[in-house]
Amino acid sequence: MLDLSRQYASIRSEVLDALTRVADSQRYILSDECKSFEQEFAALCGVREAVGCASGTDALWLALVAAGVGPGDEVITSPFSFFASASSIVRAGARPVFVDVDPETLNLHPASVARKLTILRSCRKAILPVHLYGQCADMDAIAGIAREHKLIVLEDAAQAVGATWNGKRAGALGRAAAFSFYPTKNLSALGDAGALTTSDPEIADRARRLRNHGGKDRYYHDEIGANSRLDSLQAAVLRVKMPHLPDWNDARRRRAQTYTRLLEGSGLTRAGKVTPLKTLPGSHHIYHQYVVRAQKRDRLRAFLGEHGIATEIYYPVPLHLQKCFAWLGYAPGDFPEAERAATEVLALPMFPELREDEQQYVVETIADFYS
Repeated sequence: MLDLSRQYASIRSEVLDALTRVADSQRYILSDECKSFEQEFAALCGVREAVGCASGTDALWLALVAAGVGPGDEVITSPFSFFASASSIVRAGARPVFVDVDPETLNLHPASVARKLTILRSCRKAILPVHLYGQCADMDAIAGIAREHKLIVLEDAAQAVGATWNGKRAGALGRAAAFSFYPTKNLSALGDAGALTTSDPEIADRARRLRNHGGKDRYYHDEIGANSRLDSLQAAVLRVKMPHLPDWNDARRRRAQTYTRLLEGSGLTRAGKVTPLKTLPGSHHIYHQYVVRAQKRDRLRAFLGEHGIATEIYYPVPLHLQKCFAWLGYAPGDFPEAERAATEVLALPMFPELREDEQQYVVETIADFYS
């Protein structure tokens, strides 16, 4: 699915120099290295502020709480996402309200959001779209709905660093956004790391307090926060990688185009056996994953595995059917598009250094299965 060693080999000396620089400084937490990373990442996303933290999950929690989401509030989000999208809402004291996805992109469907808002109670607070697989949700439509209903928009941009919507970067499309730098992400650390982005100085200031036990100054605490500080080693590695990100994302886009060309040329898409997800007009997709919908998905995945091809299912169980969210009262059938997607989606190997002959082997093996 992902060969991290190929990318590391190309920047090994830069990474080791950066780690040595931090070790020599003997400053490991919230250092000048972290401040420099935050300034550079804010510039990358086209916002005023970035706040580094310990993980993408914590970045979601920080974005929600710093933006004022709390007990009694409702946050509309997708049932077809990684667990952290909804769990962070619960951690903030609010209630996740799920809305079905667009069957062509699997992002939050604006029409479904609008319908849901006609029946919700008055305690609703925010919309949390997820930029799934590296493609931004339809943020023009979502922003319009939010304005009409006086809701704030917070982005789950964990999979979308470098993606844009109508020329505006993910991370700058809402009141605040959350990013993950987990080792599998397009911009990755050597462990867990995350960041919040915003152009609202009050949100940034509160997020900085919340990540540091709720206080601006040591031993003085304005509220109950968390220990979610970005360490200097991860900041240094991310600073090495950031200048390479545009080229890496462009390489992913070219690999995606190759997959689509090969799948169409094989006749698989015409026969309806395999269907790539749609890229919307105005979307600059950075392909954190290349995902298709496949007939007989589980049998296909087993066949590919037998032939040395790793794949992944993002995501096998929609969030509304997870055991820990049973208290929300959802049932099978409530979100048919998310539930259907969970039985069909398959992520194929995707990373910037993937070779075309490897992609050809993947598609040929898929064709062999269906033949």
